Amino acid sequence: MTRNQVGRHLEGRRLVVVGSGIAGLYAALLASDAGVDAVLLTKGALSESNTFYAQGGISAVLDHPAPGDTVAAHIADTLKAGAGHCNEEAVRVLCTEARHDIAGLRRYGVHFDIDHDGVPSLGLEAAHSAPRILHAGGDATGAGVANALIRAVLAKQADGSIRLIGDARATALVLSGGSVTGVEFLRGGRSDSVAGDAVLLATGGAGQLFAQTTNPAVATADGLALAWRAGAAVADLEFFQFHPTCLVPLGGPAGQAAERDPLLISEAVRGEGAVLLDARGRRFMPEYHPDAELAPRDVVSRSIALHLAKLADPNGHVYLDARLVEAAKGPGFLETRFPTLSRRTRQAGYDWTRDLVPVAPAAHYWMGGVVTDLHARTSVPGLLAAGEVACTGVQGANRLASNSLLEGLVFGRRAVEGFLTDGSLWGSPDGTPPRASSAAGGLPLTHASGAPSGDDGELGWSATTDAPTGGETRFSLAPNSLEQFSRDALRRLMTAKAGVLRNGVLLREAEAALEAWAAVVLPENVPDTDNARAHEDVNLLLAAQLLVRAALERRESLGAHYRSDSLADAEAGHDDLEETYRMRPKASLVHD
Repeated sequence: MTRNQVGRHLEGRRLVVVGSGIAGLYAALLASDAGVDAVLLTKGALSESNTFYAQGGISAVLDHPAPGDTVAAHIADTLKAGAGHCNEEAVRVLCTEARHDIAGLRRYGVHFDIDHDGVPSLGLEAAHSAPRILHAGGDATGAGVANALIRAVLAKQADGSIRLIGDARATALVLSGGSVTGVEFLRGGRSDSVAGDAVLLATGGAGQLFAQTTNPAVATADGLALAWRAGAAVADLEFFQFHPTCLVPLGGPAGQAAERDPLLISEAVRGEGAVLLDARGRRFMPEYHPDAELAPRDVVSRSIALHLAKLADPNGHVYLDARLVEAAKGPGFLETRFPTLSRRTRQAGYDWTRDLVPVAPAAHYWMGGVVTDLHARTSVPGLLAAGEVACTGVQGANRLASNSLLEGLVFGRRAVEGFLTDGSLWGSPDGTPPRASSAAGGLPLTHASGAPSGDDGELGWSATTDAPTGGETRFSLAPNSLEQFSRDALRRLMTAKAGVLRNGVLLREAEAALEAWAAVVLPENVPDTDNARAHEDVNLLLAAQLLVRAALERRESLGAHYRSDSLADAEAGHDDLEETYRMRPKASLVHD
């Protein structure tokens, strides 16, 4: 669609895009090209996004695919990885339209790696049945894509066709007559707002819920909280994918590792022969799976978490030994094979040709989110969502590798198309709004009018809010509280009781602690403060409640959601320690 085709129709219409990852940048560019008054709101710098840190590529079946590859095969692989929980129509849209949005990226200056014949170099990744992964800059695809789109956005800002509002932290959606008509935000310690005919949330995920994450510091569930408080349906929040080996920076205060630049250490390093050791220098993975370090991603993550739990250190770490690779394949191999990882590990203080590298399972990608239809429209008129914040049903219970950037592309573009359509068509194609779907028929916390189950008045909590110290927002609880609320406390709680290893006992303990904090912090409300970090903390607490409630309701293991207890145990409400950490096979293990 060109500016000439729609310019008159769209004159004066404004789309406010919140977030500067692949979905937000691409959507803002497309909206501007279509003649829309595009406003892009970004929390920090334009490069602060999950997209920028993505090492993997973008999956797509191109016009000239690898021999034997087809769109149907990509669809089948995605559905298989999703463990039977995908929206099949959304998957069909994603895989069928992928090639068009890859072409769209090229129009905005993205250059994909090519082979010696001058054609796209297509990689093969786990659970893909054929090579179809495009890369830009080898193991720095996200940065390559983000940088190109950022240059295009800045060019449009310079010519006045995109309005960019940087360092702006969205705090609330503006509602008028039941529709979203703008965004309130904090900038420079002051409140402000921007009006629009619709708002597109492209705010990414919530890796900061956990003590270790591959996500940057900005991933604090802001979009989910904004949408939920506005009454939007959410779904599939129990499905959080963990990457088994994220570097753990040592030597700093506890809890700060999640806020530093994340460094995911690819499975490919283990594929070359690196192994995992515990604090005693003992290789432990053969005890948990016959494929040891080469087991599927979720198996390795659970094995590490299980081993740490046995050592009574659920927030601890293990070590990646890549020295074996260098010794076996010759000096300089790691530098040549993994140039970015070699540089980044050195920057973190480790020479992995000589040193063990501390790693731990890290929150990586949230499959659930704000429920949308196939044009990114939520259950609230005027509110769209795309990328990781959205739940299109594409990812199901476990995301297929390299489908995340693709989803941001395809549904970021479809969000703009949804905005361009007649407002009377708002909602699903059949005229009904998207609805939440989860275990037990829906979440008690699905809408802004909801509240956590249980009577908070019976908890007897009283509190005062302390002044922030060192950037950490803390809320003092009554003397019978075990620990006051802080982001660090929340991360440790979620990692230990609602992370890779879950069961009814752990989840109920997490729920009780979260409800106690919520009785003081009131996460269902927008905080009355100009402290941006306090807003993030409250959003994280709300997201944690939603995730834990969803995980409690889904009593069976499915995809990335693994419960060690059986349905009968969960209904009985008790587990012994051995049951707590028992690993059971599940069908989706090989489809991570």
